[in-house]
Amino acid sequence: MSDGARADVTRTRWTFVLALPALWVFAVLAWELSWPSSGQLLQLLAAAPAIACAGTGRRLCVVMGGVCALLALVPFDGAPPIGPGLPARTVNCAAILTVVCASYLTAGRRLRLVRELVRAREVAATAQRALLPPLPPRIGTVAPAALHLSADEGASMGGDLYDVVATRYGVRAVIGDVRGHGLAALATVAAMLGCFREAAHDEAELSGVLRRLERAHARHLAGRDPAADTGPLGPDAEEFVTVLLLEIAPDGTARALNCGHPWPYRVAPGVVEPVVRADPLPPLGLFPLPRALDTVACGRLTPGEGLLLYTDGAHDARGTDGGFFPLVETVRRFAGARADAVVGGVHDALLRHARGQLTDDVALVMLSAAPPRTPGPAAPGPGRPAARVEEPSRPRTQLQGPRRPARVSAASDRGRAATNRPA
Repeated sequence: MSDGARADVTRTRWTFVLALPALWVFAVLAWELSWPSSGQLLQLLAAAPAIACAGTGRRLCVVMGGVCALLALVPFDGAPPIGPGLPARTVNCAAILTVVCASYLTAGRRLRLVRELVRAREVAATAQRALLPPLPPRIGTVAPAALHLSADEGASMGGDLYDVVATRYGVRAVIGDVRGHGLAALATVAAMLGCFREAAHDEAELSGVLRRLERAHARHLAGRDPAADTGPLGPDAEEFVTVLLLEIAPDGTARALNCGHPWPYRVAPGVVEPVVRADPLPPLGLFPLPRALDTVACGRLTPGEGLLLYTDGAHDARGTDGGFFPLVETVRRFAGARADAVVGGVHDALLRHARGQLTDDVALVMLSAAPPRTPGPAAPGPGRPAARVEEPSRPRTQLQGPRRPARVSAASDRGRAATNRPA
């Protein structure tokens, strides 16, 4: 559905909700006039302000619904009153006013709760953006794009983590999956991302970054529950994190360290295949890292190619028929496109497949080879003159041709000759 059609549907629904109390009053009066019930149906008029409160939540609409209900009990043009006599009508008016007052107070409380909810969502969104900020369109020699879908409704983050940073050693990326999902895993995600953003710039080797992540994870578990430090039988013994570290050198050469995470896919026009088929190391938190950590070569990233990093939530997402999400087939349809187009296409296809009901968090990071930068004019600095901008309409030969000597006027020639003449 297009944005214009969606806006028209929303406007139509809102108009119907606004007119619903008046329609209710009209329906009650029409029923009473058609099939008189001695005024028993008029008691239903008291529901008009309650309907306005439930439909819109606005105090003005509640008052308008009460006014419509009260006007229905007033005879006009000398017509006999509809329904019972004055005592019963007085009771109906009192009931309507009571419902108006209760709905008015309820609408005010609802308004305060809505404002608090909006504020809480703004604070949560700001915190989540600070923890997992959006990636810029270019980082070093790669053009990244990423998405994250949380299994918890209303949350934009969960138990999956990723980040891409440019360092003096090349572009380094991390993607991981914390045990569990949703908001309960945010603390571990924050600990791992904070450690990676520091270690990626400090450590010259990926093995050093991975060991820093292992120590950060252990400290995080010990801080959560001191009993976790008692040995393998502690309550947090099974808390683990799968981590994939990737480094792309300036020449496009990629290498990785993998702890229990799915290997990335190499994405090229018509080709989607794993870059490595070796067995990964165990996830962090289950067993100590071995003494020797050898990085695994992942080939070279050439123009038109990319690497797709993902979490197992993308593979394990089930549709209404119980089938798994066809990640490889979906990515193959967008192979060769820009990184954001690949990620956007997978995002839409995944939500359609799962009908918006995800059972696990999903994270995708697409790293495409960025086109080379075109050199521009140097920015003027202290002691450096500003670069002269050539006019594109002027032929270049006129700008680079030899300089002509300055023309001297005839009067100056005569004056110089008179000065050099002997007396």
